[in-house]
Order: sequence, then structure tokens, then C-alpha cells
Amino acid sequence: MNELLTKAIVIVIGSFLLGLGINIFLIPDHVLDGGVIGIGLIANYLWGLKTGLTIILISIPIFTIAWFRYRSYFYNSLHGLLLSSFFIDLFSSLRSYHLSIPPAVSAFIGGILVGLGIGLMLRYQTSTGGTDLLAQMIADTAKMNVGVVIFLIDFTVIIVGGLLFSTQTLILSALTIASVAIATTLCTSRMVLSS
Repeated sequence: MNELLTKAIVIVIGSFLLGLGINIFLIPDHVLDGGVIGIGLIANYLWGLKTGLTIILISIPIFTIAWFRYRSYFYNSLHGLLLSSFFIDLFSSLRSYHLSIPPAVSAFIGGILVGLGIGLMLRYQTSTGGTDLLAQMIADTAKMNVGVVIFLIDFTVIIVGGLLFSTQTLILSALTIASVAIATTLCTSRMVLSS
């Protein structure tokens, strides 16, 4: 029971960090994250769709496959997906509080917050699903390293975003996914886990 409570608290904190990072630091400057979150942001920028709801809708086919082929991944990611998407949309009103900081700094801070949220969840064997879940399934099928698959998916999303929006979006989004990777790595490294 104690383990379930800890995991629930971690999902709430991680989702809270994701919601803050995306709404305060990424969206005001039209910056993307990679993967499913990035696709949700593209849909928001192009058509004004709710980012969190879009993430859930895009994730339905991924979770359907996981239900049949990777049941443990399904259970470990579903709560993170739903709660993080909820917080992303709940905090959408914070977008109006655009901070007077350079876009590169904003992209970096947003990436750190998103990475801390994802990394914290991964540290406790849960996640937001999305890219992590899809990458794991592709890696298992194609016999590839899951990190390489995540990088390829993220890279594809920000390249598409750069083509749709601007070179600045591409550069800032690359900075964001790099800072997400750094924060996630710090949260999940063996040194942090053993402390």
C-alpha cells in the first residue's frame, strides 16, 4: 500500500511539473517538446486544440497495442498519461503570465521542468506513456536501443515543427529536448537512484 501511495504522489508531482513547464515556458514562445507531447503542442499551435486532450487522443492507439502486447507497460503508464494531460490543460490559464526572459532561457527552463517530471515518474517505474511506450514497443520489435528510438521520434517531431513554424521554433525545441534529456537522465541515473 505504501508503494502505491508513493507512486501516486510521484505521478501528481511529475504531472504538476510537466504542466508548469509546458504552459509557462514552452507554449508562450511556440516551443515544442518531442514525441507525443510535441504533437499535442503542434495541434495546439495550428488549430487551438487542447494540448492534454490531444495527447490522450493520440495515445489511444499506442495504449491499445500495449494492452494486448505489453500489459505491464500499459498499467505503469496509464495514470501518468491521464494525470499529466489533465495538468497540462488545467494550467493553460498560466500561459498569459508570459515571463520577460529570453526565449532560449524559457525553452531551457521548460525542458528542465518537463524532464524532471518525466524523470521522477520513470524513477518510480511509471511514465506518461506516449513516446516512451511507443519507443519501447518499436525497440522490442525492431531490436533497436530504446534511447535511439526516442531520439528519432523526438527529432522527427521537432523537424516537422520547424518546417511548420520557423527556424527559431526548431532551434528552441532542440534546446528543450536536450534539457529534457539532461533532467531525465539526472533523475534516473544510478547515482541518484542509490542515494
